[in-house]
Amino acid sequence: MTTFVRDSPPCQDALVQLTVLAGGIGAARFLLGLRPLSDSITVIGNTADDIWVHGLRICPDLDTVMYTLGGGISAERGWGREDETFVVKEELAAYDVEPTWFGLGDRDIATHLVRTQALNAGFPLSDVTSALCDRWQPGVRLLPMTNDRVETHVVVDDPERGRIAMHFQEWWIRYRAELLAHEFAFIGMGEATPAPGVLEAIADADIIVLPPSNPVVSIGTILGVPGIADALRAAKAPIVGVSPIISNAPVRGMADACLRAIDVPTTALGVALHYGARASGGLLDAWLIDDADADALPALQDAGIKARALPLYMTDLDATTTIARAALDI
Repeated sequence: MTTFVRDSPPCQDALVQLTVLAGGIGAARFLLGLRPLSDSITVIGNTADDIWVHGLRICPDLDTVMYTLGGGISAERGWGREDETFVVKEELAAYDVEPTWFGLGDRDIATHLVRTQALNAGFPLSDVTSALCDRWQPGVRLLPMTNDRVETHVVVDDPERGRIAMHFQEWWIRYRAELLAHEFAFIGMGEATPAPGVLEAIADADIIVLPPSNPVVSIGTILGVPGIADALRAAKAPIVGVSPIISNAPVRGMADACLRAIDVPTTALGVALHYGARASGGLLDAWLIDDADADALPALQDAGIKARALPLYMTDLDATTTIARAALDI
């Protein structure tokens, strides 16, 4: 438990434990603004876009959160390490070793080597993640959604191979999500179990936050682990989300391509209704949208979701903290 002081007089000195479901870049940047508001934050990270490359286990979303909060992220790219070099990548390309479209930086490779060695020695991903965080000191407790292997694959029409299922990372990075996604297949999801601490973090939370992450392949995959969505619906804590969509477009990335595949409109209202109101069996108690989408407020209220409109662009730390504070205040 921690002392959490807010500007609103009725909420001062409130004791709050926060649990956050997190994808990659958007969630990591949101957490930078949330972290000053509490020293008791548990982050449940998406692992369904993990991939094995050159014999190494890559956990992009866990690493993005860890590097961002630990001060090691590339500020320009939003992923990978600052002051990175790519000598190994260039040498592998000289040998024509695939995949050439997935670039591992030299500094980043050290993290993946440590993780892979520990996993091969029999340690679960949750323990390995905790050990990696000992170096980076992110200021939050970072948990993988599951210790089991779960992978997102995308069914597409490849111009050379016909209709196939390819790993999400190939679709996202190599093809920039430009190949029409017919559906997503979450390999291993049905047999996965929540990692140790995940269900407890949900049950013990005072506020649960869905940050501006991809609702299909980040938040959606966390919800897909058997037991997690049910735990959220049963949680005593209110659940508040921050829209990743502003003016009918993703703030970052290609979430519109993912939403299109599951027939959800790329709107702040569409994503909120996709999550659903908790009063009607869904997840959301409250939802923050950008001022540009304020015309959706009546429909959100009618759906049973408390809503507020404010500027949602995370332009700097102060702006991000204002958004995070609003998420808790609502």
